[in-house]
Amino acid sequence: MKRIRYSKYVPDPAGEMSMEDLLSALSDYFLQSGFNDNFWYELPDGEQSLEELKRALEQALLDGEMFDEEMRDRLQQMQMEGELEELIEKLIQRMQQEDYISIDRPFEAQPHDPAKKPSVGGQIGEAQQQAKFEITDKSLDFLGFKALRDLLGSLGKSSFGRHDTRDMATGIETSGAAKQYEFGDSLNLDITATLSSAIQREGLGLPLNLEYSDLQVHQCEYQSSCATVLMLDCSHSMILYGEDRFTPAKKVAMALSQLIRTQYPGDSLSLVLFHDSAEEVPLSQLARVKVGPYYTNTREGLRMAQRILQRQRKDMKQIVMITDGKPSALTLEDGRIYKNAFGLDPLVVSQTLEEVSKCKRAGVLINTFMLASDYGLVQFVQKVTQMCRGKAYFTTPYTLGQYLLMDYMSRKTKTIH
Repeated sequence: MKRIRYSKYVPDPAGEMSMEDLLSALSDYFLQSGFNDNFWYELPDGEQSLEELKRALEQALLDGEMFDEEMRDRLQQMQMEGELEELIEKLIQRMQQEDYISIDRPFEAQPHDPAKKPSVGGQIGEAQQQAKFEITDKSLDFLGFKALRDLLGSLGKSSFGRHDTRDMATGIETSGAAKQYEFGDSLNLDITATLSSAIQREGLGLPLNLEYSDLQVHQCEYQSSCATVLMLDCSHSMILYGEDRFTPAKKVAMALSQLIRTQYPGDSLSLVLFHDSAEEVPLSQLARVKVGPYYTNTREGLRMAQRILQRQRKDMKQIVMITDGKPSALTLEDGRIYKNAFGLDPLVVSQTLEEVSKCKRAGVLINTFMLASDYGLVQFVQKVTQMCRGKAYFTTPYTLGQYLLMDYMSRKTKTIH
C-alpha cells in the first residue's frame, strides 16, 4: 500500500525575504563614506569586493532587526548548522537576478597544461583577483526613495506640489478669476464667463455668435522652476572627531534628488563635490563617493556651481552648501593649491567672498547648512548670508535632512519676489 508522509512546510529564507527590507538593512553599507576605513584606498570605479558584501549580509541577518521572531530563530538555527553561508550565496544570486547589484567576477584561470613543467619543484600561480560588485540604478532609486520617505515621515508631510509664486498664469488648475483670452494662453475656457460676455454684447437670443473678444479663460497660480546645485563638502573633517557626517549628507542628497524627480519635475539638481578642488559628479554616482585627505576649497566649489547654473534656464537659481568647516584651500592662478587649515586665512576668505559676491550679482541664492559650530565657520557663514541674503542653518547629521527639505519646499513663495 502506497503511503504519503506529511511534514511541516519550512520556507526557504532566501526566497521569502523581502529585497526591499534587505536593501534597507544594507543601506548604511552601500552608502559608506570611508568612516570605518583604515587606509585611504578604494576599489576602482567605486566597486566593492564581494567578500565585503557577504560580511555585511551576514551582519544584517544576524542582527535580525528586519525579521520576525520565527525568522530570527530559523536564522540562528542555520548558523548553528553551518547553512548561513549557503543562504548568503542564494541572497546574492537573487539580488543579481533582480538587478539590484551587478557582479564582476575575474576571468577563470586558464586550464593547467601538463606539458609545461616547472624547472624547479615549486609552481608559480597567477595572482588571484577579487570578485567585485556594484549597486545598480534600481538600488539607487530605492535608497533615494527610502531616504525621502524617512525624512518626510519625520516631518509629518505626505505630498508636495511645485514652486508657487504670487503671479498668475493660464492653466488647468483654476485658482483665480477668469481673464480675456490672449494669444499664447492655455485654451482652458471658462464657459460661463465666455457665454455671459457674448450675451451682454448681443442680448439673449439664438443663434448666439461668439467673437474673439468674448473668450474667457481660467487662471491658475504661475508655478516657477528652480535650478539647484548641491555643494557637498568631502574634506577629511567630514569623518573626523568620531562622527560620520558625510553618509547622512549623501542620504539627504539622494532624498532631494528623489523629491525633485517625483514632485518637482520642472526643476533640476546638480551635484558638486568640493575638497582640494571641485568637480561635478552625476547623481547616479553619489552612493560611491567617499571622503579623502582633503582641505576645503569653497571658492572652487562656488565657481563650478556658477558655471552649471549659467547653463540652466530657470526662474530661480540657488546653491545649497553642506559643510562642516571654514574654507582652508584656494586654487591659485598658476593652478597650484594654497592650503592653510589654521584659522581664517585672509587670502582664502577674501577670494572666497569675492566669488560669493559674483553669485549675488548673478541672482544666485546661497543657503548654507553647517554641520559644525566652530567660531571660524560661523563667522564665515554669517558674511556669506549677509552678502547673498540667503539662510544659514546650524544642524547635525541627524537633523540635516529635515532642515534642507523643509527649506527647499518653504522657499516656494519667497524667492521670486
